[in-house]
Amino acid sequence: MPANPLGVALRNRRAGHHTLVWARAGLQAPENFTLTSPAFEHEAPIPEKHRGRLFGANISPALDWTQPPAGTVELVLIVQDPDVPLSKPAVHALTLGIDPSLTGIPENALADPSPIPGIRHGKGGLGRRGWAGPMPIRSHGPHTYAFQLFALDQALRLPDRFTLDDVIAAIAGHTIGRARLDGTYEIS
Repeated sequence: MPANPLGVALRNRRAGHHTLVWARAGLQAPENFTLTSPAFEHEAPIPEKHRGRLFGANISPALDWTQPPAGTVELVLIVQDPDVPLSKPAVHALTLGIDPSLTGIPENALADPSPIPGIRHGKGGLGRRGWAGPMPIRSHGPHTYAFQLFALDQALRLPDRFTLDDVIAAIAGHTIGRARLDGTYEIS
């Protein structure tokens, strides 16, 4: 397939890793637990079945984590693509209410509604709730999908229609630990 001229033209334009929620000063905390997936290794390609709804099955990958720090009341997962040719990263999942006693979530647990009790999704990429798998512009180069898991010392009480800005404001000063897993996806 020939290169996509738009992807080639925008290849050097990216939001950047410095724009991720992970990089925000008010959300810095020790990296005191680990996030992994049986579907892909850190910094390795994400399998095709997790690709976005327009071209793939849009099934969220299973995720596992080690025990979060003592005092964790809730876990929050934010998945972002910092390689989009925009001023800020695209949000691929915005999930609250993850029970810290869990050691992971199964494949497709980020569906909306989630099969896991208590999990709630905020508005993410393309205005949808739940998992929005990778859909980078063809020929733009590899994109990173940063799975950022935050351990909080309090439960969030946000309205049903919460946004990324609502979550950032609510977790500031309450993040006691964090873990990250990066996957990649590219459409040549």
